[in-house]
Amino acid sequence: MLSIRGLIKTYANGVHALDNVTLDIPRGMFGLLGPNGAGKSSLMRTLATLQEADAGSATLETDDGGAIDMLRDKDAVRRQLGYLPQDFGVYPKVSAEDLLEHFAVLKGLVDRRQRREVVEALLQQVNLWDARKRKLGGFSGGMRQRFGIAQALLGSPRLVIVDEPTAGLDPEERNRFLNLLADIGEDVAVILSTHIVEDVTDLCPTMAIMNKGQVLLTGRPNDAIAALSQQVWKKQVAKAALPEYEANHAVLSTRLVAGQPVIHVFSADQPEEGFERIEPDLEDVYFRQLRLQRQAA
Repeated sequence: MLSIRGLIKTYANGVHALDNVTLDIPRGMFGLLGPNGAGKSSLMRTLATLQEADAGSATLETDDGGAIDMLRDKDAVRRQLGYLPQDFGVYPKVSAEDLLEHFAVLKGLVDRRQRREVVEALLQQVNLWDARKRKLGGFSGGMRQRFGIAQALLGSPRLVIVDEPTAGLDPEERNRFLNLLADIGEDVAVILSTHIVEDVTDLCPTMAIMNKGQVLLTGRPNDAIAALSQQVWKKQVAKAALPEYEANHAVLSTRLVAGQPVIHVFSADQPEEGFERIEPDLEDVYFRQLRLQRQAA
């Protein structure tokens, strides 16, 4: 269990990146959902010891029943942490096997035989063994992300953080990568930070929605969806009429279908004739939370 209490981070330009963030993150896949600029990366960087928090605490339970202070005992954190940042750079002229061996040395695997066994096992796990001799510059985006997960798993971490890992991946690579994360999440805590709602719906038993540095909602995706049951309505409207609907109804989202806007509206009763009640999904929950935050501001 990772316990985060009252984390605050304000940058020099006055942006409140983390505004009293409190979360409990259990073992397994945990989805951190929010738009760009929500504070997700700031939280990930703080947990990964790459920046200091202004206030608050974060503690990680260990297998022996102890706890690591993630904001102060940074060496201990790094021994327990695997991190795949949003922009994971590689050396394009180095092979996957050689670079992973280099990272393994930096992780403290000095015994050559043990290091090779670990590197081989990880490359097999992320399905890159057959490409181990290829230079990383020739890897696809999905292959690079899978290599990134391999390096994140060095040292058998208890907490793995992945920041926007599927952005830019084609559907096949995205599915392959998400399946890999799901397998990893059976044994350790994995924080999946993303703005892609489907990634959280498909993978994460628990989640949080963030925006503007604040946690708007935590819990199980299915519970959050069930809370909107019978209260989401859909209608195709004319483009010219869209501003009127947005002014008069709680419009959650707008999507163009065959050139015409299709709107989702939150309402206990049918908003007007022509609206069809639909089963909500996590995207409706997400936009509902963002709307509530705007109304409260």
